[in-house]
Amino acid sequence: MTDQIVANLGENRPNPNKAFPNPNIPSLCYIKNVVKNPRVIIGDYTYYDDVDGADQFEKHVTHFYDFIGDKLIIGKFCAIAKGVEFVMNGANHRMDCATTYPFYIMGGDWGSAIAPVKDELPLKGDTVVGNDVWIGQNVTIMPGVHIGDGAIIGTNSVVAKDIPPYAIAVGNPCRVVRKRFDDELIDILLKLRWWDKSIEEIENLMPILSCGDLEKVKEELKTRL
Repeated sequence: MTDQIVANLGENRPNPNKAFPNPNIPSLCYIKNVVKNPRVIIGDYTYYDDVDGADQFEKHVTHFYDFIGDKLIIGKFCAIAKGVEFVMNGANHRMDCATTYPFYIMGGDWGSAIAPVKDELPLKGDTVVGNDVWIGQNVTIMPGVHIGDGAIIGTNSVVAKDIPPYAIAVGNPCRVVRKRFDDELIDILLKLRWWDKSIEEIENLMPILSCGDLEKVKEELKTRL
């Protein structure tokens, strides 16, 4: 039965280089095929789902200024729901002055205010989302956050700190409520890195990756390491 499933998958697998892989779900978009900014780096099969325009993902990456040079990096096989906002480093203001107000960007006579150099800004680095991450609706991800492989971020969360792999995190501020699996299975999955395998290997793993019997999953995946 499993061999037949895999054979059928191979005959008509989704095309990772197509923007809209399933004509029956027009809101679902493989993001890497629609982004234009080279500092937005997206892995294969990662999708954004939004009936208001799934191909407008970059509009949800805000304060993303060239002179800062930060990147948004998202891994493979991630599921990103509508309304997710990535706030980049350009949103940060200096906090080491008497005021946080950026007089210098307003023009006119206010241009005489002292403008900070890049090294004086409170930059947090690149924003990085791992592989196989599920981000719920209306989540806000703050600058420089790293979200680990396999994590789940609950709806309406504000993520201001790093989230470890295979954690479930919710709230404002977003906090980890529990691990998805026991430490042994998490370790196996992180070593397996199934998302980096060939699509043929992934198709062979699909029956076990989508199985709810975690003890069976654990024992089967041990043989694949």
